[in-house]
Amino acid sequence: MQLTLDGIEHRVDAATHLYRLNLALQPGTVTVLLGATQAGKTTLMRLMAGLDVPTEGQVRVDGRDVTGMPVRDRNVAMVYQQFINYPSMTVADNIASPLKLRGGMDKAAIAARVQALAAQLHIEPFLKRLPAELSGGQQQRVALARALAKNAPLMLLDEPLVNLDYKLREELRDELSALFAAGDSTVVYATTEPTEALLLGGYTAVMDAGELLQYGPTAEVFHRPASLRVARAFSDPPMNLITGGAQALGPHLSDSLAAATPDTTLGVRAGALRVQQRPGDIALPGTVELAEISGSDTFVHADTPAGELVVQLTGVHYFELGARITLYLDPQQVYVFAADGALKRAPAIERLMAGVN
Repeated sequence: MQLTLDGIEHRVDAATHLYRLNLALQPGTVTVLLGATQAGKTTLMRLMAGLDVPTEGQVRVDGRDVTGMPVRDRNVAMVYQQFINYPSMTVADNIASPLKLRGGMDKAAIAARVQALAAQLHIEPFLKRLPAELSGGQQQRVALARALAKNAPLMLLDEPLVNLDYKLREELRDELSALFAAGDSTVVYATTEPTEALLLGGYTAVMDAGELLQYGPTAEVFHRPASLRVARAFSDPPMNLITGGAQALGPHLSDSLAAATPDTTLGVRAGALRVQQRPGDIALPGTVELAEISGSDTFVHADTPAGELVVQLTGVHYFELGARITLYLDPQQVYVFAADGALKRAPAIERLMAGVN
């Protein structure tokens, strides 16, 4: 299925919810809509589904204009932040409901499909239960199974894991990646989390304040953000931003930062900073202001001559507050953004993909 948005805008009274954008989704792949709350992700998905009509522009499916076509006439599956199931139906009947509505399958085929989806989402033991008898994570799995059962050419998921606890989110992310890869639907997945976009892969559309900032293969958008706005949106923890050009990192830099004039902003990802030196590194002495352990990583906030920098270290490490620390950075790993925010220089993708960070 080829979904194309041509010159789409959406306004409500005097408020603009989506500024003019063009977007042609890659058929049969996952597109992640990435952006903070109120970036315009849900509005865009509602236009894709036919729940709302754009103020300007057209929505096309396989070249056909479907802008005014209501959602009931489109073959779309949706999953929301709040899991929505039929409370009076068993889990099995919830999953089977789109198959029964569509018709064309006998009871045995429907039962086999329900069983297969329940196995994939680990809800087989609950098929005879009502949704109210399940945990939140189990109910969301039921909603996902029902959407997958529909096997619609377009599947829209609006932050489906946001209300689940950390462990459940991690489990379902892995499962969803496998399920999406096994299907042939065009999937649109909205999230506020850069990590989720990276895990799902495919393509990413970065949004901010109703604007589409960049669209492309996820790894490419992450490694080559077109602007400071994209870099801020697609970085977790936030990218370290240093004003004042190359001089902010010291007087002895390689020619690789010739683009970093005084009016530019330098960008350094937290994972590019280290506490062990390698040949050619810049040394940035500083003082530990905060050290926090999150999962299997340690985040150290250090006050340096270049400003406060955050370094992401793999593993659990302990640092005394106020202790002296030296951070090391390969100048090849520095992003340079022009005065207007546009990307001037990015680290070579080959080096980044090889794990030089």
